[in-house]
Amino acid sequence: MKLKSNMLRRAIRFALASAATTSLLTTTVMAEEANQTKAKADEKVEKIAVVGSRAAPRSVGESPVPIDIIGAEDMSKAAGSDMLELLKGSVPSLNVHANPISDAATLVRPANLRGLPADSTLILLNGKRRHRSSVIAFLGGGINDGAQGPDISVIPSIALKQVEVLRDGAAAQYGSDAIAGVMNFVLKDASEGGSFSIRQGEYYEGDGDTTVIEGNVGLPFTDDGFANLSFQYKEADATSRSVQRPDAAAYIGAGVEGVGDPAQIWGAPEIKDDISIFGNVGVDVTDNARFYMFGNYSERDVKGGFYYRNPQTRPGVYSNDGGETLLVGDLDGVGVGIECPVVNLTDKNVANIPAYQLIAADTELGRNCFAFNEILPGGFTPNFGGNITDTSLTIGVEGEFKDGFLEGGFWDLSGSVGRNESRYFITNTVNASLGADTPMDFSPGKYIQLEKNFNFDVSKGYDFDLAYDVNVAAGLEWHEETFEVLSGDEASFIAGPLTEQGFGIGSNGFPGFKPSAAGEYTRRNYAAYVDIETPFTEDFMMGWALRYEDYDSFGSTTNFKITGQYHVTEDFSVRGSISTGFRAPTVGQANVSNVQTNLSSGVLVDSALLPPTNPVSEQLGGTELTPEESESYTLGAVYRSGDLFITLDYYNIEVTDRLSQSEKIVLSDADKAALKAAGVPNVDNLAQVSFFTNDFDTTTQGIDLVGNYSMDMLGGYATFSAAYNWNETEVDRFSAITGDFKVSRLENDLPKHRGTLTWAQQWDNFSGFVRMNYFGEYQGVHVDYDATAKTADATITFDAELTYFATDSISLSVGANNIFDQDAEELDFFDATGIPNNNWGGKYYETSPYGINGGFYYVKATYTF
Repeated sequence: MKLKSNMLRRAIRFALASAATTSLLTTTVMAEEANQTKAKADEKVEKIAVVGSRAAPRSVGESPVPIDIIGAEDMSKAAGSDMLELLKGSVPSLNVHANPISDAATLVRPANLRGLPADSTLILLNGKRRHRSSVIAFLGGGINDGAQGPDISVIPSIALKQVEVLRDGAAAQYGSDAIAGVMNFVLKDASEGGSFSIRQGEYYEGDGDTTVIEGNVGLPFTDDGFANLSFQYKEADATSRSVQRPDAAAYIGAGVEGVGDPAQIWGAPEIKDDISIFGNVGVDVTDNARFYMFGNYSERDVKGGFYYRNPQTRPGVYSNDGGETLLVGDLDGVGVGIECPVVNLTDKNVANIPAYQLIAADTELGRNCFAFNEILPGGFTPNFGGNITDTSLTIGVEGEFKDGFLEGGFWDLSGSVGRNESRYFITNTVNASLGADTPMDFSPGKYIQLEKNFNFDVSKGYDFDLAYDVNVAAGLEWHEETFEVLSGDEASFIAGPLTEQGFGIGSNGFPGFKPSAAGEYTRRNYAAYVDIETPFTEDFMMGWALRYEDYDSFGSTTNFKITGQYHVTEDFSVRGSISTGFRAPTVGQANVSNVQTNLSSGVLVDSALLPPTNPVSEQLGGTELTPEESESYTLGAVYRSGDLFITLDYYNIEVTDRLSQSEKIVLSDADKAALKAAGVPNVDNLAQVSFFTNDFDTTTQGIDLVGNYSMDMLGGYATFSAAYNWNETEVDRFSAITGDFKVSRLENDLPKHRGTLTWAQQWDNFSGFVRMNYFGEYQGVHVDYDATAKTADATITFDAELTYFATDSISLSVGANNIFDQDAEELDFFDATGIPNNNWGGKYYETSPYGINGGFYYVKATYTF
């Protein structure tokens, strides 16, 4: 029978109380009962999702699209200190790579949902769009090259009530970026109680020592509201999964001083002073309206490694002819005064070469001639890092219309602002053009991402003589996105007196941003949508969504989505969706320029990333960026019988005009001349250029299988959970500036099969879980070099945790991830004696889906009040 008006009002009040800070457009509450653990006193509560529908919060079984709900307890059952690590154990279609020696991608790690890049998943916080990070993953491991997604790692698990993962395209509902799906992070809203915990752990290798201190407290905010506050502080030492490079070992053997062992580090970065503070406030301001506010302040320092600079071959510093002769600076000028000798590099130790001894001597000639071996005889390895600051604030009011033609409907008005700043630093390096006067530490500049949103949403149920009221929702959105580049300190970009003699300009490895490259770039867009849900019968429901967006840069786009669910029996239903979507190029992707050091075919070179509309980019095939467009459909089934719950969903996502970095194009002399004319620094030392481009189409398809079963067992209560994902991407179209190897990385780097099987057990005084993680075959790649690629073996890892409830308030836990210390796939570039002959110092393939660091164990103490 239909819901009457008094029932509707009670449903709205329930939605306001349970999710006060979300943009729910609620007409009814659809809740079912399910068993929880004994720790919850056998309460009957269904998992309710607010994402994916503009109507009621609904159970995951009643959703026409697949949704995962990861509760606060589930997120606490993992050793990782990063939200991405916590989620990938629960969502098999989510992949996260470690990114050692990957420029800014080391600072903010991108994640992949359903095989698509990080910025193809929309991130929401309490139902509101989350701003993206200022970090662009210039070296994103193939699939994420050039991605600019939000920084999920700043969100502490202790602040969350649950995470909702909508595994379906939703651009017609939420706008740009929702091609792969949506993640909604729901903050806790309790007005009392809380918890504090401390966790300490390290890897089995004895490094990566990690400390996490976190707390949450709920407070009353007047008699009709709450203020829920959370914090997290963490620090993590760096790890090293490296072997000595053969060239560095040869220099040590020759007696060269100052060569590190290992000279180059592959591992997790060092994280210091990582603090996140989140607040969530809600209060009734009238009988039918509620004020809400939430936001965060987060900051951390991250430092990682770079490639080793060989003291006889590094261009622009030690040699410009591949190690034939030493690069020597004539301080009084070439052809003026004292002439510097040519130093032929005939010995691994330049100190043994007579011509170099003349340069190094305290004589008139020696004081006039300079080589970097005099101050850095063993070469050097830069340390790259950054200070990441993330802030946001959302304020809004929501409530019920009391009169007029929308009487009984629901409204929500909100505004939000988010800002992410990445200030880069690079140490233990040189601006070679300054010679011996170079500093060793530099601040190359900053990127700042600033976003503002205003939303107004309305919803009302209408009686069309169907099974229930038809929910009609509509809304408006205004969005402004600004990307700002701030120049670095002068020493990081200045062309010093030795420039004309072939010495490199700017801080080696990451040159600073020149004032001419600094600037502020802004784009605005507005959107309007309508979303209708029609319950034709009690067993058959369909949803319809249409969204129009207009951008002041590239124009407008219109997208739709149709969903449906039919209950074949009381226990079994089928569901599906069809939709179109889009992802607008970010302002940063359209305007950023950058110089980076990378390995190309095994050789260390400098590469410039230029805006696609730069004349040099256009000369090489670049054009103005346009939105990616997608067409997707899903078809699935839901089965529920007692304590058994199973969902099976097939998905197919076609994306055209995908955005990514082009292949790095080798520069000709004519290209270099054009670069110089455009004001690009250090052109003579640049080997390659890349730019963002809409240059390929893909089809991604897969299957998600999720099952849960609960039962009394072993004198306690047991829950068994299984999840499996098959995901396959095929590149349908690409051009030469994408490249065959890029295609291979897109299609093969991620495992096509992922699965988890978890047994969680609850007793009166103990609880615990064991999780098996399956990772199928994947393409092992190192240093983005096609010659390293191989098919790596499928692997199984195990996680486990045991918790003892010492009192009603105190619990003690011990656990481990990768408990049997399963190593990643080892590089094949080793000779018979076990010495690597790849010259890059790595031990494992960096594309390992379970990381390269091995087993991690931890202990944790929690106080709950």
